[in-house]
Amino acid sequence: MYFPVVFFFIFLIFINFAPQQQQNNQFYLNMANVIRLRKGLDIHLQGKAEETKMNLKSNGKYALVPDDFEGVVPKVVVREGDSVKAGDALFVNKLYPEVRFASPVSGKVTAVERGERRKVLCVKVEADAEQQYVDYGKKDVAKMDGKAVVGALLEAGLFGYINQLPYAISTNPSVMPKAIFVSALRDKPLAGSFEFEVKGQEQDFLTGLTALSKIAKTYVGVGADSPLTSHLSPLTSQNIEVNIFDGPCPAGNVGVQVNHIDPVNKGEVVWTIGDPTVVLFIGRLLNTGKVNLTRTVALCGSEVNKPCYVDMLVGEELSTLLSNSYNADHSVRIINGNVLTGTVSTKDGFLGAHSSEITVIPEGDDNNEMLGWIMPRFGQFSVNRSYFSWLFGKKEYALDARVKGGERHMIMSGEYDRVLPMDIYGEYLIKAIIAGDIDRMEQLGIYEVAPEDFALAEFVDSSKLELQRIVRVGLDILRKENA
Repeated sequence: MYFPVVFFFIFLIFINFAPQQQQNNQFYLNMANVIRLRKGLDIHLQGKAEETKMNLKSNGKYALVPDDFEGVVPKVVVREGDSVKAGDALFVNKLYPEVRFASPVSGKVTAVERGERRKVLCVKVEADAEQQYVDYGKKDVAKMDGKAVVGALLEAGLFGYINQLPYAISTNPSVMPKAIFVSALRDKPLAGSFEFEVKGQEQDFLTGLTALSKIAKTYVGVGADSPLTSHLSPLTSQNIEVNIFDGPCPAGNVGVQVNHIDPVNKGEVVWTIGDPTVVLFIGRLLNTGKVNLTRTVALCGSEVNKPCYVDMLVGEELSTLLSNSYNADHSVRIINGNVLTGTVSTKDGFLGAHSSEITVIPEGDDNNEMLGWIMPRFGQFSVNRSYFSWLFGKKEYALDARVKGGERHMIMSGEYDRVLPMDIYGEYLIKAIIAGDIDRMEQLGIYEVAPEDFALAEFVDSSKLELQRIVRVGLDILRKENA
């Protein structure tokens, strides 16, 4: 007897929902491809940057750090006291000397810092009051072929910003890729908005993508609600394919996008750009003839007084940015990058080549909890609902840097699979890497992964293993074996 009433309410809900659903479907149909991911985890943290920019006056100290470019063996080509222009090479890749790395500013080389076994830690430059640039000449991208694009990037010292799979390292020009993948989706915790950064620079972004498409077919991944789709629509008829990724983090990982579009097999190479600002670097070079390594960085984290954005150059010293940005009454952790994949830094550190965030969170070493883990912890996050905070729904958390537990035996519980939207067996791959079983690693898909793909798995791992470090070690072993 209740069936007609229930049917009537369902009908009302449907007629109210249908127009919006039809509009969303029409939006998706207008684009090339929609890939929906269900595995993953969105971590909501306090301190997300507001879309306002802070004016920053630099102290004039810069440094280019070779470790920002994975797999590069640096050979310094300048000496202390040399004068350089913005765009001049500071060091080259010893294995591929044609791959140069450009100075972000003009000025005087003040130091070449070295560590153990004379490893190059950084090349420091003190900027001139008035900047001078090497003029590489404006280029008409429409008239260039792939060889000319690669040559222009090599000459200007920007080629090394492009990575590759397999091995997740800075690529080299000796092997051309079967495809190029660009992820314009930033979805890690507190990630800076690329849509905000690219405003007013859309033409540079389109120029950069067009240039990459001259080398190989280029796949661009964007978010489901990204306004970039309207700017990219004219490019879909060229050698560029736009794909919409609809799902939680890590949908924005370029490795995840490769896995769902065109996986990498043994013997194949794809070039990847997980940092879309690199495309802006390329576009600016071709449109102006000058190297401009300016990027919009999110100053974020629960310890930051006023989270916002700021324009900085790659390699700029962080002390100017962080001098009065957070409360120094207790211990904090400064992260060069995001909380999942960034590196620990200090005020004296320098902005990383691929860092779109500077994150400040509590260190947690001065936090003494009464009764420890036995407390209900209403204000702390837990994936497995170990705390009662899940009763309050979605909320933002002020997490600190504590691991909360020690390393222990690996338990095959399927934890990784729930946050790893890739067609691989994550737990078995990690075990194969720890065991040093190269054949097993290859069979389990190590050619498809990068350390950042295991960042969320590392966060939820109850065994407290350093999964990103383990994956990097495995990739280095494989690269050395196949060399």
